Amino acid sequence: MVLNNPSGAHGESVRQNRSKSVGRVAVGLCLALVLAGCSSLSTPPTTGVAGKTAPAVERRELKLGLALGGGAARGFAHLGVIEVLEEAGLRPSHLVGTSAGSLVAALYASGKSTAELARMAETMQEADITDWMLPILNRGALRGEALAKYVNTQVGGKNLEQMKIPLGIVATDLKSGEAITFRRGNTGAAVRASSAVPAVFQPVRIGEREYVDGGLVAPVPVRQTRDMGANFVIAVDISSDPEGNPSADTFQILMQTFTIMGKTINTLALKDADFVVRPALTGVKSADFSARMRSIEAGRAAMRAALPALKVRLAQFEEGH
Repeated sequence: MVLNNPSGAHGESVRQNRSKSVGRVAVGLCLALVLAGCSSLSTPPTTGVAGKTAPAVERRELKLGLALGGGAARGFAHLGVIEVLEEAGLRPSHLVGTSAGSLVAALYASGKSTAELARMAETMQEADITDWMLPILNRGALRGEALAKYVNTQVGGKNLEQMKIPLGIVATDLKSGEAITFRRGNTGAAVRASSAVPAVFQPVRIGEREYVDGGLVAPVPVRQTRDMGANFVIAVDISSDPEGNPSADTFQILMQTFTIMGKTINTLALKDADFVVRPALTGVKSADFSARMRSIEAGRAAMRAALPALKVRLAQFEEGH
């Protein structure tokens, strides 16, 4: 077989054309590689960290607790505090009350509006919650049954566990001296026990135990509110400083004794609160039911004044500070 083999001038021309074609292909490949390299270098290198966005800060869920302290007739101040909190859109998820605070806590937890609570305060008569008896051979001048009946009527017969807001009522176990938080059972009986000032009210028997005023061991139930599940506790302290010269009235002397005793306990308990509100109730006696409107206004004023600071503190809490 004879192969065609270009020769002479024609062959030389063919060889030159082939060389030029091969050269052009080679140059094209080189340019493509260079351009590809430049393209890859135009994107800056990453370390895998700088390109990441900061994770969103997870806001902490607020479980707002309201701890309402004792103070007999001064307890009307709690109504003013609650009214301002509601106006600000702050409704507690947990409520705990001691003594006078237990009465307000029970009524509010049952679902009553602040307007309804204010009307109740205006129309409440001391006779509605007192049932006097001769203290001879008895352990108190008041049975407390009238108070229990009043509470049960106002809450519509709801037991503690049936309230719209989880509720705790604090009383003192007369035998052990422990603070007991009632969370189930008859609401009126629990409030009666929590308010049973020794020597004024008879001790209250619930089950096999007897109970007296919760203010003896928990004047403002901060720890009990946290135990209920609250992670931010607003404490409302309606206690008063001891008076220099209390009247000769037996009840006032007794309340003065509780005030002195509770001052130290309060100081320790309030340290565990996230925020403390103290209505200015100077001059309002523990037994002065005629000063109810003044007490309510004192609660409003104290909460309005404290509201800006409370909002800052709540924002810090939700951000995890």
